[in-house]
Amino acid sequence: MPSPHRRLPLPPSRRGFLLASAAAGAAVVLTSGTARAAARPRPFGRHGSPADRLTPQTLYVDASGQGDFTSVQAAVTAATGSGWTLVIAPGTYRETVSVDVTRTEMTWLGAGEDPRDVVIVHDNAAGTPKPGGGTYGTTGSATTLVQAAGFTAHRITFANDWLRADHPGVFGTQAVALKVQGDRSAFHHCHFLGHQDTLYADSTALAAFARQYFSHCYAEGDVDFVFGRATAVYEHCHFRTLTRTDLGSAPYGFVFAPSTAGANPLGYLVTGSRVSSEAPDAYYKLARPWVPSSDTTARPSLVVRNTWLGPGIDAVAPYTNMSDSFPWQEQRFAEYRNTGPGARITVPENRPQLTREQAESATREAYLGDWRPWREVC
Repeated sequence: MPSPHRRLPLPPSRRGFLLASAAAGAAVVLTSGTARAAARPRPFGRHGSPADRLTPQTLYVDASGQGDFTSVQAAVTAATGSGWTLVIAPGTYRETVSVDVTRTEMTWLGAGEDPRDVVIVHDNAAGTPKPGGGTYGTTGSATTLVQAAGFTAHRITFANDWLRADHPGVFGTQAVALKVQGDRSAFHHCHFLGHQDTLYADSTALAAFARQYFSHCYAEGDVDFVFGRATAVYEHCHFRTLTRTDLGSAPYGFVFAPSTAGANPLGYLVTGSRVSSEAPDAYYKLARPWVPSSDTTARPSLVVRNTWLGPGIDAVAPYTNMSDSFPWQEQRFAEYRNTGPGARITVPENRPQLTREQAESATREAYLGDWRPWREVC
């Protein structure tokens, strides 16, 4: 088991990384007019090819034209029913993608060796005007929306590269990279890049307790960049808080903003992970509770355990309110055996801790039940 204190390699900034990817010989940027690269050998690596499929239900995506489809959404549209696998060749796919509830048990395999090799990116924000009028809203801003149950992704970067500085007149600055709502949704060695509301781990309905699992993933952002009402386990993940040039004082933002339904006993569990920052020390809160206007009975739940918290986290007051009508102290926030400068307990009433007996129930097995996604190998 890897040490939770091991420094994971950081991806470059989103904008710089995407530009570098577009310039690289192995990457192809998908725009409104498809750009094609010269044919390259074995773009799908060990995952077969259209001439040698892994299974009859395997489809191949390659922006340069060596697959069945040049866009991810085209492949998803063709994969009707259940049990399809999409193998996605290295490249940058600029598009929005939606997997509806009928396309269950779908797997996406990034064909590169690194999650940065396969990037799905777009740049809508909540306040971006829609062609037919109105704006996209938070959910509509998502680069990738997954509603189907049983979805799995390996080695893929999900990104939203909308930037506040480029749109000073837009006030809806939420810009989601991935919204996932399905039960039994798993992400292994994936990256989630954005600023506000980067990773939306949610469910399809208030009474649907969707279980989700994120293993060895990387997520970055500033405001509530991991949020929603799913029952989600983040194991051996790295969360990175970004600096901001539009604010002159703390706090810059909040890592987690769970909105767990009151009837759901389990919300977010972060275990064996790491929170680092490129912002000044103590400029970030670890979490704040999100009680949506659509569900004022929500009781946000977050447990952070055995995790390294860097100096970017305000150790004196790591939690704050989103609304004074719903104080964080009345929600379900707790920690257990965290380390690092951001985990120092200086004001005990500001850092509720699990007992050892309570911690025995705060495990991936307890949160995910009979589903064992960590056993998947790809």
